[in-house]
Parts: sequence; C-alpha cells; structure tokens
Amino acid sequence: MEVIQITPRGYCHGVVRAIQIAKQCAKDYPDQPITILGMLVHNHYVTEALTQLHIRTIDDKTKSRMELLDEIKEGVVIFTAHGIAPAVIQKAEAKGLICVDATCPNVRKTQAMVASHLAQGYDVLYIGKANHPEAEAICALSERIHFLEPNDPLPLISNEKLFVTNQTTMSIFDIETQLATIRKRYPKAIISEEICAATRMRQEAIVKSSQAKVDVLYVVGDRFSNNSNRLAQIAREHGITRVFLIDDVHGIEEHQLAHAQRVAVTAGASTPTYLSNQVIDYLMHYETNKEKPKTDLNLLLE
Repeated sequence: MEVIQITPRGYCHGVVRAIQIAKQCAKDYPDQPITILGMLVHNHYVTEALTQLHIRTIDDKTKSRMELLDEIKEGVVIFTAHGIAPAVIQKAEAKGLICVDATCPNVRKTQAMVASHLAQGYDVLYIGKANHPEAEAICALSERIHFLEPNDPLPLISNEKLFVTNQTTMSIFDIETQLATIRKRYPKAIISEEICAATRMRQEAIVKSSQAKVDVLYVVGDRFSNNSNRLAQIAREHGITRVFLIDDVHGIEEHQLAHAQRVAVTAGASTPTYLSNQVIDYLMHYETNKEKPKTDLNLLLE
C-alpha cells in the first residue's frame, strides 16, 4: 500500500502564533488564572494540552463571545485566532481583565479592511459560515454588514457603495460561485477575496491529489474545524469516494482500507503535526504492525 503525504498540511502560521502566545502567557502570568474565550484553535487535542499549562478554555456553540465573557471573573483572557469584536475587548477591559489577543494576522487584515470601508460609508457583504467566531467578530462591527453563506440568495442593498469580502477559511470554489453572482448583481462593488494562502494551498493540494487516483483520503482534523471539514468536502466533490475526517490515528478502521492501493493523508490548518505524523507512520507500517500508538499530550504543542 502506497502512502501519499499531501503537502502542505497541518498547522498554519496563524495557529502556530496563537499557540506560542498562549504558552508565553503561562510563563508571564504564573499566578493569574488564564482563560481562553472559545477554542484557541478548532482542535480539542490542543484544548486538552493547554489545560496541562493551567490554561482553561470556555466554549459554548450556542453563546457569543460577549456572552461567554460573563463567565470570566478575573485574571487573563486570551482572544482566539479567529478574531474578536472591539466591543468584547472593551467589556473585558472594563471588568479589569488582562487582555491578550491571539487573532491571526490574516483575520486582522480583513477586519481592518471592513472597518475602513464602513468608515467611508460603504455597506459590506460578508461571505462566511454561520456562527463561526471569525464571522461573529466581523459582523459585530456594524449593522451595515450583510452576512451570507455561499449558497444564500443575495440581499437587496440600496447603497451604491458596496464592499465585498469573506471569512478567511472558506472554500475557494464556494467563494468563486458566490462572487460571480455578486459581480453580476452589483457590478460597481469593490471585491476583496480574502481566503488566506494557507487555506488556499491546502485546498488546491487536495484537488491535485484527486487526480492521482487515490483510493482513500484521511483528513486529520477536529470535527468543529471549518477548514478540515472543507478539505474533506472538496475531496469528495473532486471524485475521491472514500474520504474520512479523523481526530487522530484511532479513527482509522480496517474496513476503510479494504483493497486500497493508494492512501493519502492531509490535515487541517489547526491540526498538530504530531497527530498527522502518527497517522502517516501507522499507515506506512500497516501491513506489518496494526497496533495503534498512544497520544502524548505533552507533544501536541510543539
């Protein structure tokens, strides 16, 4: 069985930066309670590993960041890589919390562009995933931001000054379709497609692998990770019939590999390299050793 290691895969720069910031907080504030407002990155293994540094995470998919903040009474609050609304920061500061912002630079760039165009009198069309924290942070900036998902019908906007952008982890294919519709409806709109390079390169690598007659594809990533789920979806859309989104090596089952000659492995941008390497190593030795290794939390933040 041939094992294809798709590159690039795993951690992007923004995730690495966020984890480094959290680790530094543990060193800088050893006597303060440290809380992350939501998942630092969308991977539960990373969340578990951070608890070993005495960093707790509070997360509830039914609550906004503003609502979650009510649960933090003291100490340090870390804002996640997905970005944060200015009003949440103001509320945290008013509570006397030490604020540490781990927002990805690419997300911060998009936020700045949206804020700039709002100040110039534009309405904003923002394409994203509902209830995603990156979209939440952007849409909290103004009532003149019109949110839509890739397959949603376009809203009627009377303002001739229209700026269009998107969540950085969306699919390049979904965005292209929606943007084409927007250009036709609003030909004078200023459009800035902001899918980050890391997301784009990982999605393009999946398309390339689909042309290599892959029998099975494993996407190593958390089920709450938008970019990991989208990698799996893109693979299916491009003809790979056996695609499995797995947390780690323990998600591999024998029936998935039946009659497989070529098996490919990739990982979402929030997946620790350690986890995807475990999967690759296991598959490379699958025919001689089917014993799955244990996961060492101490190695997840390296």
